Amino acid sequence: MSSLKIYFSKLLWISITLVFLTGCDQESNLPEGDIDNGGLFLPDRFEALVVVDSIGNARHLAVNDNGDIYVKLTSAKQDSGNVAIRDTNRDGKGDEIAYFGDYPAEEGYGPTSMRIYNGYIFYSTKDAVYRQKITPGTLVPKSKREVVLKYEIYTSHIAKTLAFDDDGNMYVNFGSLTDNCQEEDRTPLSPGQYPCLELEKHAGIWKFDADKINQTQQDGVRYATGLRDGIAMDWNHTTNSLFVLEHGRDDMHRIWPSLYSEWESAMLPAEEFLEIKEGANGGWPYYYYDQIQNKRVVSPEYRDVDLEVKVSELTNPIIGFPGHWAPNDLFFYTGNQFPDRYKNGAFIAFHGGGRRAPYPTGGFVVCFVPYINGEFSKSFEIFADGFIGESYKDGMGPAEYRPMGLAMGPDGSLYVSDSRKGKIWRIIYRGDKDDFSESQLSKMEERKALTHIRDPHEINDNLSYRLADEGQRIYNTYCIACHQADGKGDGSRYPPLAGSDWVTGDKTRLIKAVLEGLEGPVTVNGKTYDDVMPKMDFLSDEDIAKVLTYIRMNLNENVGGVQEREVARVRNGTQEEQH
Repeated sequence: MSSLKIYFSKLLWISITLVFLTGCDQESNLPEGDIDNGGLFLPDRFEALVVVDSIGNARHLAVNDNGDIYVKLTSAKQDSGNVAIRDTNRDGKGDEIAYFGDYPAEEGYGPTSMRIYNGYIFYSTKDAVYRQKITPGTLVPKSKREVVLKYEIYTSHIAKTLAFDDDGNMYVNFGSLTDNCQEEDRTPLSPGQYPCLELEKHAGIWKFDADKINQTQQDGVRYATGLRDGIAMDWNHTTNSLFVLEHGRDDMHRIWPSLYSEWESAMLPAEEFLEIKEGANGGWPYYYYDQIQNKRVVSPEYRDVDLEVKVSELTNPIIGFPGHWAPNDLFFYTGNQFPDRYKNGAFIAFHGGGRRAPYPTGGFVVCFVPYINGEFSKSFEIFADGFIGESYKDGMGPAEYRPMGLAMGPDGSLYVSDSRKGKIWRIIYRGDKDDFSESQLSKMEERKALTHIRDPHEINDNLSYRLADEGQRIYNTYCIACHQADGKGDGSRYPPLAGSDWVTGDKTRLIKAVLEGLEGPVTVNGKTYDDVMPKMDFLSDEDIAKVLTYIRMNLNENVGGVQEREVARVRNGTQEEQH
């Protein structure tokens, strides 16, 4: 054979090989999932691997076109509030990790956002939105940090999540200052303020010019109102509209015990999945969505008020998710790796919440809502589960991990961050997309019967029916939602009562805290907490003595009870130090 024929023969063989390789299933280019999928349960043929572990309290994340991952942290690690991750050898694992963002700790950090838009990394803190130009080839941006938006610092619902449309606009969530705009926040029987003045600057979405710097809230336009805290927010480029998941209000039984049972308080109100058009009104604080009745209901604080805004003028949700699941991120899938049924559908990360006590906590999952024939489904699927780990016993223990942020890589992989330890999973599909069938979802559908996913049964799951101690009944009504059944708090917003010198020490200080409430910052066991504890002076001296006795003797190592006359002394201003 002539050398020319040999040359063309080799060229033909190479061409055929390239065509074959290109036509092969893309799974050959994807890394292998971990043997145990990083602890996750997923639909058949989906796999997961852990990209990094323990990078800090990770919140939202974004993935660049080259696969670099950028994560916003709740608190500083290595004096920085952001972390950048690179997989240098393409095995799916992050092997280059760098922390950056040297803004002042007292001003920055907080549970906030991370997005990539128009060549910039945008990230927000509790007092500002910043941006840095991405430096090609460099993991950590070298450009100057610019202030895009500056706003006031406040202690409730501080997450400033971001979304960007196709016309150069940036959308920012401004959460409410209170739980439901009561005259005395989170205080039983306190009526609602009317009109609610918070709505002027809070509890809504504001629109800004994404290309301008040094803006204030006054430079923006209020795009939507009546949204208590829309942390999970994303622009849908298919429908060309904004979508939000709102966190519903808390503690209906504790605040209105004669109107709502513990079971109703655990179930309601819905976490709402909403399409938000300009001028939309979600109804907060005057209304909430009841997913059991499938309708909006007047909030108890406003039952006797002649409301100017009528229910017919409000935006209704696509789905009313179970109460207190805490939706914290939303992502519309536009990649090509997953089967076609996932195209343009909504992935939602439910952080999980503790406001269901005495019933089991719920959430701690990533859900999926299909987009079919131009509409979102009215039902949801469990896409990723297993975050709760083995420490979650009968629905009452802490979750090992809490799914927080969602982002898509350039190859269509889905990334999920964890806010408790800072783990990041990469979820990939290794099956034949054309052979996908809904039978692959059957095991995930079965998981809906698990304690942390199903709706709690009104009688069987109600632990309070089995409580014998009156102090524990009072604790169960007024304290357990924040401080948890074991008295150890949630490790983030609400401090522990078990093992706390606030509880085991000076009884006068403890009684005053119940009577007068506390406003942060408060240091407990060396950690600072900024949330508000409402005053409980509506409780009788006898009831305060009972609940504090329960806390001191049952949640601690029997440091002695509190007597009714001791509470009376403190209430009447005749107290002296009591240990």
